[in-house]
Amino acid sequence: MIAHTDYLWFNTKKRQEFIRITDEVRAVVKTSRVRDGIALVSAMHITAGVYVNDWESGLIEDFQVWLEKLAPAGLPYKHHQTGEDNADAHLKRTIMGHQVIVPITKSDLDLGPWEQIFYAEFDGQRRKRVIVKVMGIE
Repeated sequence: MIAHTDYLWFNTKKRQEFIRITDEVRAVVKTSRVRDGIALVSAMHITAGVYVNDWESGLIEDFQVWLEKLAPAGLPYKHHQTGEDNADAHLKRTIMGHQVIVPITKSDLDLGPWEQIFYAEFDGQRRKRVIVKVMGIE
């Protein structure tokens, strides 16, 4: 059994960004030498998420609009009474999820035909990271 860990680092230019990370995760899988197993991809910040879906710009915009309706920025959230101003980012992350597990078959990600892995940032403009933990057999 092999267990391999690596990190992807991000410093987004905007407060909210969606970044396709499939190729970076695939590179970690290749480095790991795992032939059959799983890759856990998890955001290591409570205002960012990881999800799997279609890589289509209209869908990404739809996510942004939908999330803003569900957890609008600028409301008087109780969390802001602590001196923070990012309650909407915490809520958006909870909706989108913080991690995914992707199967590995024949040393590659075993994704469906349209599936891609994304990092979703909801309180950006500073350095953040994602852990990629690959586990399986050679």
